Parts: sequence; C-alpha cells; structure tokens
Amino acid sequence: MKLKHNTETIDIKSRLPVVPLRDVVVFPHMIYPLLVGRKMTVNALQEAMIRDKQLFLMAQKSPSIEVPASDDLFEVGVVARVLQVMKMPNGTLKVLVEGLVRAETVRLAKTDNYLSARIKVIPPDAEQYDRETEALSRKVTEQFAEYIRLNRRIPDEVLVSVASIEEYTQLADTIAAHILHKIETKQAILAAYSIKEQFHILTDVLTEEVEILRLEQKIDGSVRDSMSRSQREMYLQQQLKAIKDELGQADDTSADVEDLLAQLASRAYPQRVKDKAEEEIKRLSRMHPYSAESGVVRSYIEWLLALPWEITTEDRTDFGEVQSILDGDHYGLDKAKKRILEHLAVIRLAGKVKGPILCLVGPPGVGKTSVGRSIARAMGRNFVRMSLGGIHDEAEIRGHRRTYIGAMPGRIIQALKKTESSNPVFLLDEIDKVGKDFRGDPASALLEVLDPEQNNTFSDNYLEVEYDLSEILFITTANTTASIPAPLRDRMEIIRLPGYLEFEKAAIAKDYLFPKIKKEMGVESVTMELRDDAVFEIIRYHTREAGVRELERKLSSVVRKTVLDMAKGKKVRRLAYNRTKVGKALGPRRYIDTDIKKQPTVGYAVGLAWTEMGGEALPVEVLPMRGKAKLTLTGSLGEVMRESASAALSYIRNHTKRFGLDDKFYEDIELHVHIPEGAVPKDGPSAGITLTVAMLSSVTGIPVRTDIAMTGEVTLTGDVLPIGGLNEKLLAAKRNGISEIIVPEKNRKDIPDLQPELLDGLTLHFVRRVDDVIKLAMTEAPQERHKRRTAHHATQHRPS
Repeated sequence: MKLKHNTETIDIKSRLPVVPLRDVVVFPHMIYPLLVGRKMTVNALQEAMIRDKQLFLMAQKSPSIEVPASDDLFEVGVVARVLQVMKMPNGTLKVLVEGLVRAETVRLAKTDNYLSARIKVIPPDAEQYDRETEALSRKVTEQFAEYIRLNRRIPDEVLVSVASIEEYTQLADTIAAHILHKIETKQAILAAYSIKEQFHILTDVLTEEVEILRLEQKIDGSVRDSMSRSQREMYLQQQLKAIKDELGQADDTSADVEDLLAQLASRAYPQRVKDKAEEEIKRLSRMHPYSAESGVVRSYIEWLLALPWEITTEDRTDFGEVQSILDGDHYGLDKAKKRILEHLAVIRLAGKVKGPILCLVGPPGVGKTSVGRSIARAMGRNFVRMSLGGIHDEAEIRGHRRTYIGAMPGRIIQALKKTESSNPVFLLDEIDKVGKDFRGDPASALLEVLDPEQNNTFSDNYLEVEYDLSEILFITTANTTASIPAPLRDRMEIIRLPGYLEFEKAAIAKDYLFPKIKKEMGVESVTMELRDDAVFEIIRYHTREAGVRELERKLSSVVRKTVLDMAKGKKVRRLAYNRTKVGKALGPRRYIDTDIKKQPTVGYAVGLAWTEMGGEALPVEVLPMRGKAKLTLTGSLGEVMRESASAALSYIRNHTKRFGLDDKFYEDIELHVHIPEGAVPKDGPSAGITLTVAMLSSVTGIPVRTDIAMTGEVTLTGDVLPIGGLNEKLLAAKRNGISEIIVPEKNRKDIPDLQPELLDGLTLHFVRRVDDVIKLAMTEAPQERHKRRTAHHATQHRPS
C-alpha cells in the first residue's frame, strides 16, 4: 500500500518483522525512543534494517511474558520505520522509531528466531468531518491543556506543539501519546477506527484524569497545611526519593557520599584535609548527581583523599648496603654517592631532616638521570621523575584553579599520588631548560617547591590545602648552570659530574653496558669477550662525547651483527670482539683527532675549549697581511670570543716596545684570525691567552710550541683570569697527546677535585700574567730577543 506521509510517499509492505512492546503503545505521527534487548526483538530489528527499515510494533497484554505468542499481543498495532540505532554500554540497543500508520494483524508467524506478521493497513478515517468533530477536537484540546497544567510530569512545551496541529487524526494521536494512563486505555484509542470515537474516548479519559488531579491537589494542600516543620521535610524527602526512583537516579548521590565518607574514615588524614573533605562532601550531597558541578566536586574530593597525606616509607640506614647498591648501579660519581651517605648519617642521628635539594650538573650521558633512580633504590624510597624541558606554563607546577573546565593539580601533586608516599626521591630533569611565556614563569613557581624553608606549606591552586613537601629528596639535573635563574640556583646544592675519562668509559662498557646489552638481546648464554683494544677503538674513533650514551649505541650495533648471524642459522658458542671485528661492524672511523702541527709554527697556538660533549683542542691560526689596521675574525666566533681577540690585540699594541715592535706596526697590516672547523659555533673568554700568543707570534715571527696547550682569559693589563670546565679541557689535551698545559693560577684550587688518573702524565703550568704564558709557549720570548738585539746593536756601535 502507498502511504502519503508528510511530503513523501512510503510503500508499506504487507509482511513485516514484529517487535513486541512492554508497557508502551506507539501511535502514528509520533517519534519514540525504544530500548531493545530481547533476542527475538533484536533479530526482528536486524531483519528490518536489512530490508526497508519498517517494523510492526504491537503492545503486549502482559509485560511479564518474555516470549509472547499471538494471544499475548493486541491485534491492532502501528507500522513504524527505524530512524536511528545506537548500541548502549550494557549491550542493549536504543532505537528511534517513527509511527506511520495503524494496521491490524491478519496472521502472526515465527520466522528465523523472530516474529513476523501479515498485516492489513487501517487507512486514516475517510468520514466527512463536521461541526461535531470540530467541537470534540476543541473540547479535547481544552481538557488536555488543563491536564498538563495539573500534571507536573508533562512539560508545558507539549501544548505549543499540539496547538500547531491542524489534522484531527494527528491531534488525537499526539494527545493520546502524551496521556499517562493504562496500556488498555491507550490501546482502545489506537484500535478506534473513526476520529469521533477516538475523541469520545479521549474526552472521557481526560475528564476523569482532571478530576483525579484536582482531588490530589486539594488533598496535598490540606495535608501540607496540617504538617509540622519536621513532617514537611520528611514529606519532601519522600517526594524527592520518589522522583529519583521514577527517573532511575535513586541513591546515586547518596551512594557516592557514603563511599567518600567511608574512604575518609578509612585512614588518618591531617585535620585541615579532613575539614575540607567533609565540607565538600556535604556540598556534593545537596547536588543533582548528573549536574556539571557535582562532577567537579566529586573529582576534587577523590583527588584530596587519594593523596598520600603523611604516608612515608622507611629509609635504609645500612651504609654498607647503600654503598653497594650505588656502586653496583654506577661507576664513579663519588661526590653524589658521598652526599647521599652524609644525608643518611644525619637522618640516623637527628631522626628527621629537611630534604636537601641536590643539583647534578654535567654533560649529556654521564648518568645524571639514572643516578636518581639508583639513589631511590639505595635509600628504599619510591622514585618519581618529572621532565621540565620545554615547560612554559606555571600551571604545570601549581595546577589550575577549580573554576576552569578540566582543571587538575600540578604535576608535583600528580606525581605524589602516583608514587603513593610523601617522601619519595623526586627527580626534576633538565631544570636548565625551563622556559617562560605569557602563561607564567615555571621557574618562579619552582622557587617554593625547592626551598626547604617554604615547601612544608606548598600551595597547589587546585587543592586549596597546603601540602608538606619538606620530606621529599629533590634531585635536579642540568647540563649547565648558566641558564638556571640565580634565585633558583641559590636554593640548590650543586654537584658537578664531569665527563668520563677513557679508562672510565672502558670500565663502564665492560662491566655495565656490555652485560646489559647481552641480556636485552637474549644472548646471555653465548660466551662473549670484549677486549680492551675493541673498547678503545669505539671510544676514540666512533664516539665523541663526555658520557656513554653513544658508546652504548655503538656496542649495541656491534652485538646486533652477531645476533643477526645467529638468526640466520650461524652457530656461535664463543666470540671475542677485537679492534678488527669492531671496525668491520661499525665501518670507517667517524672521528679523527684534531690535526695539530708537529713542529713549532709561527702564528699558530693550541687552545682548549669546553663543549657540552666534553672538551676539544682548539688550534688558533693568525696571518698578517698588507692592509690598513684591520682585524678579521673567522670561524663562527661568538661575541665574547671576538671581544677576547680585540683585548689581546690591544694588549700587544700597548706593549710594542717591550716586544720589539714599531709603534705604528698595526697601521700597515691586517691581521686575519681563524679558528678551524668554521661551521662549528665557538664562544667564551677562555681562548684569550691563546689568541694573544698566536697574534704576537704572527707579528714577531717567533714560532709557538705545538706540544703545549693553553686556556685562560686575558685582561687589557695582562692578567690571566680563571676558567671553567678544566676537567673536560685536560681530558681533550690528553686525548690529543698533549702533555703540557698552561692553566691560570686561580684554577689551582680545582686540582684536588680532579681524578688522579686524569692528571697522570700531565704537566700543569700555573700562570698569573701573559708574560708567563709567552715564556712557556713561544720558542723565544719577544722581550728577551729584543734585549739581545738591543745589546748586540749597542756592542757593534761602541767606539774603539
């Protein structure tokens, strides 16, 4: 049958899948949400979706029947089409259907695990509408308006939609659908063939319902007037409970409140936390369970109760055991290990001490991050790591206020919840790379965290309750202290971790890295030997770093070649890695030592530079040319190094007579200063004496020794100032085969901190003035040559 529905024509099939309905009667012209869970109804729905999305909806006479037969269903139903299907979390289907037209059952049959029916469509009432029909429609509409006014469970917006309906059949179906009445009554309206009969039934039903509702109102009013205050509250609570039961929200909030109260009572909390939690739980109990604010309050209470307030772990105080754990995890790092043992000693004697703030400073790969985990394991504390690199938002530290959508505590508090104790070892990684922008300055927020005098009352914006961070052992790491703000640096105890020497790297490779790599690659059962010549081949010619990260990667690459051969079927029982096998596995040497001239050379001096990767030898070349008082600097030199070159030239020009130079020598020459590897940026003041010696050599023609290296800042008056990174610079000199190094006198204090193995074979010359440097570095001091020439000249011109 063809049915004209709104603006479209629908072909109604004569046989349709049947969906039995419990507790609901569907009317034409209405859209209903239905929950489908029974297997037979799901099968019928699937069949409808495969065909043309048409269903025959029939009401059950008794909702308790699980698998209804034909006698359990009313004969008249509604043909509907499926608009939307949604799968719910519990497995049921939520179906949105639109009623199209009435139909009666001709024959009901069971097919493929679902009911199907042959139907006969009941066409809309074709009777000529008259004044009686109009009068009935107005009466029903008026009664329905009064019914909605008295019945608070139906929204007033329904009246607006009813007022806009012009067709009598649609009006009757819409009103019947919204009446809260028995299934039998609604089915009688659905089964009525004529519109007048439908209106008559509606009039009778609405008249009865309006009278009942008026009586209810009258009874409620008289009862409420006679109630005392306490009885009224009880009545309202019962009404509220009934409403929640009707909406399926019964006891949601009360159950949450009871759970939170039980959690609050389960362990001891500080009084300030307990008071705040009770206040928020009381707020939550007065809120609607599905309101947005209740979710915010519930989340806050859960955070508050989940934190490890006053929960601590017991420190391990056996010094021997702590020392063995630290030594077993890391080679060297004596300063860091000694400081931890001192901290444990204070704990043993004082009972409790504010946690120190240790800052481990050193180049990448020396073990700064991993030493934090080892310290936690040695002390028996929990460990948590927080990377600060690239952080720009202050809220990362202090959290967001609860007024913001999606607010959470800062990462400090989040980490404490994760670690489940209030005294963990807390590693703040890469503290020198904290940034700042319009969202705030995280470094300033860290001032409170890292100050032992303040962090016992740390305030997180989200918590609104002070948290004690004083028992945490904070460890920070950095590659350099230059970029750490001074107030933050002042709160930390700096422990410098210098780059490893070659023998240290070799020991780490053989005792730590190689066994670890074998275990990771599953070849522990294979006997493998890593010989010394193989280790030093990798260290000297395939890596260039202060730490051991690249060394570990290269060792892994070598072992992977063996693993690949074993995977291809090659049998390996015993294997020794020597220089040849390593060279074959890694390919051509990646690094070669800096090409330093072997013989004393004019205008050429060897300096030493510090880099994040360790130290480097830094040859300085100076060439005088014909020109007009110009200084040309090349080699990607930074501003500070350019200023050092200018200072060196000014010193030479100010002492021309002492060096045997003409006062106007600079007016006719151009000095070109170049530092090789021009693509590599270079900066810093420590090349001052190297630039001075190289320039003086170029203008005097006196060669400079190339078997001696130097480092130191120069002033205009000729003083030599101290430098940093001495450990790395001495390591670079030793790597390049230079055994004599010129060092500022004021760096003598740093020598006791250096390892004896580093100083072995080195001769250090401590200098205060540039004159001392010149005497040591140049094959002949310009002053001495000038004196000798002056004396020789005077002898030749003496009268006989």
